[in-house]
Amino acid sequence: MPIFEYVCSECGNEFEIIILPNEKIEPKCPRCHSKKLSKKISLASIRPKGIVKGKGGFKVPECMNREPK
Repeated sequence: MPIFEYVCSECGNEFEIIILPNEKIEPKCPRCHSKKLSKKISLASIRPKGIVKGKGGFKVPECMNREPK
């Protein structure tokens, strides 16, 4: 899901909001309700190729771990 981060220009509040692609929402600050916001640039969250292996580690599937003959 797309999570966007904003900083309010009025009160300095930093917050996150989920906005789906088909929604036409004009975000506002949850603290002061201002619409004067700056969008923060944040890192993307990606999931590496592999199968989950306890405690967040990833294990490469057997079929991808074979050496070419």
